[in-house]
Amino acid sequence: MGFMADSPSKRPRNKRALASVRVSDGSTPRFLQGPFEFEGNGLDKPSLIDESLHYVVPAGAVTQPVYFRGGNSSKQMIAVVLFRDGKPMRYFPIAAKGATHVALRVVEDLLADTVLELHVAAPSGCSGTVVIDLGLVEV
Repeated sequence: MGFMADSPSKRPRNKRALASVRVSDGSTPRFLQGPFEFEGNGLDKPSLIDESLHYVVPAGAVTQPVYFRGGNSSKQMIAVVLFRDGKPMRYFPIAAKGATHVALRVVEDLLADTVLELHVAAPSGCSGTVVIDLGLVEV
């Protein structure tokens, strides 16, 4: 089971919260991470990787995704897709038996109540483990 960032008590609670420390600039780092098994439905049919890879921007906060790291154990290319409010926001292709690190140079302010989820798109019949590490900054 993976880890995820915490959310306010009036929203659906995340299953696990990682320790977070407020940084001197008033921001708080948040992470969606862990290893997850997957079954492919087609590269054009992304599916939610795990319920724990769900984050809601808290009321009164703004969040920015700052990096993505991913690894793929399967013999085929896959893509991890960051969804924003139910729509694809970013695609992160990961080579067969490969890994990637993407520093998100173009960051967007995600306002309160924005919902982020990580999905996987993989060829039908493809299965494996994907390792996820999405770094967010909450201000």
